[in-house]
Amino acid sequence: MTALRVLVDGVPLPDEEARAMWHRFSAWMEEHVGDLAGFARAEGFASVHPEMHGGLPVLVASHSAPQGPYGPAPKKRDDPRRRSGRRH
Repeated sequence: MTALRVLVDGVPLPDEEARAMWHRFSAWMEEHVGDLAGFARAEGFASVHPEMHGGLPVLVASHSAPQGPYGPAPKKRDDPRRRSGRRH
């Protein structure tokens, strides 16, 4: 099983904390469709938004970045330093 990842100000949360935050995020979004700002406030952040990193979902939280609008999760490439010697 792939771990559910959460980055807070660029720092990954430990797996257990990340899973718990994803669970709270999912429950919040079911009851408050599209309310990313409300979830961020409830968790003590300025913003929270989902992204796709290397094809995997990541919640990105910040204490200072402004909240963007609800929409499709942006896709980010993997960090090239973590790739296995493959070049394009």
